[in-house]
Amino acid sequence: MPNTTLTYDIQRINLFDGFEASRRACDQLALGVVALFGPSHSSSVSAVQSICNALEVPHIQTRWKHPSVDNKDTFFINLYPEYSAIARAILDVVTFFKWKKLTVVYEDSTGLMRMQELIKAPAKLSLKIKIRQLTPGNMDARPLLKELKKDKEFFVLFDCSYRMAAELLNQLSSMGMMTEYYHFFFTTLDLFALDLEPYRYSGVNMTGFRLLNTDDPRVAATMDQWALDRLQGPKQESGLMDGVMTTDAALMYDAVFMVAVASQRATQMTVSSLQCHRHKPWRFGPRFMNLFKEAQWDGLTGRIVLNKTDGLRRDFDLDIISLKEDGTHRENPYVMQKKSDKELSGNDRFEGYCLDLLKELSNILGFTYEVKLVTDGKYGAQNDKGEWNGMVRELIDHIADLAVAPLTITYVREKSIDFSKPFMTLGISILYRKPNGTNPGVFSFLNPLSPDIWMYVLLACTGVSCVLFVIARFTPYEWYNPHPCNPSSTLIENNFTLLNSFWFGVGALMRQGSELMPKALSTRIVGGIWWFFTLIIISSYTANLAAFLTVERMDAPIDSADDLAKQTRIEYGAVRDGSTMTFFKKSKISTYEKMWAFMSSRKNTALVKNNREGITRVLTTDYAMLMESTSIEYISQRNCNLTQIGGLIDSKGYGVGTPIGSPYRDKVTIAILQLQEEGKLHMMKEKWWRGNGCPEEDNKEANALGVENIGGIFIVLAAGLVLSVFVAIGEFIYKARRNADIEEVSRKEGRALLLEGDDDDDDDFVLHYMLSTFLPLDRTCMEAF
Repeated sequence: MPNTTLTYDIQRINLFDGFEASRRACDQLALGVVALFGPSHSSSVSAVQSICNALEVPHIQTRWKHPSVDNKDTFFINLYPEYSAIARAILDVVTFFKWKKLTVVYEDSTGLMRMQELIKAPAKLSLKIKIRQLTPGNMDARPLLKELKKDKEFFVLFDCSYRMAAELLNQLSSMGMMTEYYHFFFTTLDLFALDLEPYRYSGVNMTGFRLLNTDDPRVAATMDQWALDRLQGPKQESGLMDGVMTTDAALMYDAVFMVAVASQRATQMTVSSLQCHRHKPWRFGPRFMNLFKEAQWDGLTGRIVLNKTDGLRRDFDLDIISLKEDGTHRENPYVMQKKSDKELSGNDRFEGYCLDLLKELSNILGFTYEVKLVTDGKYGAQNDKGEWNGMVRELIDHIADLAVAPLTITYVREKSIDFSKPFMTLGISILYRKPNGTNPGVFSFLNPLSPDIWMYVLLACTGVSCVLFVIARFTPYEWYNPHPCNPSSTLIENNFTLLNSFWFGVGALMRQGSELMPKALSTRIVGGIWWFFTLIIISSYTANLAAFLTVERMDAPIDSADDLAKQTRIEYGAVRDGSTMTFFKKSKISTYEKMWAFMSSRKNTALVKNNREGITRVLTTDYAMLMESTSIEYISQRNCNLTQIGGLIDSKGYGVGTPIGSPYRDKVTIAILQLQEEGKLHMMKEKWWRGNGCPEEDNKEANALGVENIGGIFIVLAAGLVLSVFVAIGEFIYKARRNADIEEVSRKEGRALLLEGDDDDDDDFVLHYMLSTFLPLDRTCMEAF
């Protein structure tokens, strides 16, 4: 701006006092200005806007403002991105991450306005949203964060200021929520300005937006100059990095720059004193506003394009930023960044299983080493041209002498580099949620035998009883004279009636026996075989009964890869383009071919981006993750809700890589074998894989049995007693009616005998008495008597 002097007048007011804001605005307009900036709060901005509309002076805002439907502010400009566009950007990011559950935490009521596009999303997407609000005026959000942690809400969107975001990060860290299972999305455009160094290596996923175009050299130079000036001034407020330029400052910089450029372009424009009480507008105001709306500028916040109708900024670029570990490739617990209050350098920066292994190898072989992280952060794979990347490439180019990492020994890698003997063997297995325990129920005494076995036992008892009945009828040795006192009687009977045969079978099954005993060889064979059968059944039942009554059993829906392949209810998958996916893709085994067909048909949902995403899906949805067994061991030690299902699907090994023809290969192999024989490899794995520990279900002590365990036995007993009472009543009624009929017949026969005999014969009287009194006796015995 040659031959131009830019002056400014800053007035500090009470944000909630609209009258004071109007008075201060009128004082500034009286001095003669080309534009008014601010204020920043909605309570007082309306009063200033009405004055600017009346006097036709451009009113420029750099803060978020919810536009009214009937917006008639013709002299209004806002450089802050239009609210609905940011809401759509948030929805696009949520859609990209394929989140199925999301918790929205907002600071004030304006947050709900900004989130309208996202809140309406469940109607279009399969997205479940929970909405929570931070306590107004309270910076302590730990009670709310505690609820999020308890409810396992792993995907959280925070709509708050950067000051509140800085406090939230500290509180999230103190509550142990800065882990790889959580993903936090911050809508503040100043996430990049916060000091995130304490959380860089925590594993947490953190995403946000940035409006500043830091890739532009001019912008970077301006921000560097700003930082230099700020470092010489007062200390930056807590939570921000030293000297960083916030989005508010960048927007104000662009607003002033925009006014300066427009003033330069507006030739023959003069500034005049304006009086609020005279209502005489500035005659250059409409022309000045047109310059703003028609021109386009490249500012610190990117390309600035204003809508001609409402003065809002609609076309703008947002950078998506996320928390990273400086692009390095580390994998827990093999190689990890060492956490320390002091600044570390050299090999001391890292720790983990591979660092311990390298130290042991150096002690045995007597060499010194320098740890270098691979440049591209990859293990090593070939592209379409057959060119290698990652660790394999650095070994081929002799940039590195040894590759000590979880580097899988494969056929294609072995052709390009040399491997030592494996220092760790592993295979693919299934990561799934730990099955829920099921306590014994009232009828738990039925559990030791499956329903099929109970049915077979009942059928066996019925069948044996019927066979015994038929054989006893067929063999002559089961028939006998029921009246030994009358040897000449031709009447014979058999104890094994159909009812008695069933009673014999039931008595043997209950280990009680009965008064019936077989006499013939054939019936004794049937009885002996049945007794042997009941001995095995009852012994097996008794041996299994204690465990079913006293131990909490785990109800797992799947037990192996075959179980996964046979069903479609539980979704399963692996890391996209990883070695596990390649195994299933190339496998010729029918089960694994079937599993790959399932995964490939659902690539968007079955295959995940990385292990962290897969673990989160296992925890939150009905999903099984196929991954390497060593990783499953490490994860399950740190999350007691996860476990390994089934055995290993394949077998592979991790080895130390060297360039082809390296003299170190054989020496490293010998050292690894020595460490294996001394048990040091096992001890190192125990050291780094051991977590906080999970309670062992197998070590639970047996609890005393209560009604909830064996109450069903009492129900069966009571039901049997009630049944016996009703049967006894039925028998009494049946027998009473039968005796009445028999007595009537006997009386008629007695009277006939008396008429035939002598009236004074005492024997006739005795016979009549016997007929009427001993009716239940067998008629043959009575006649013999």
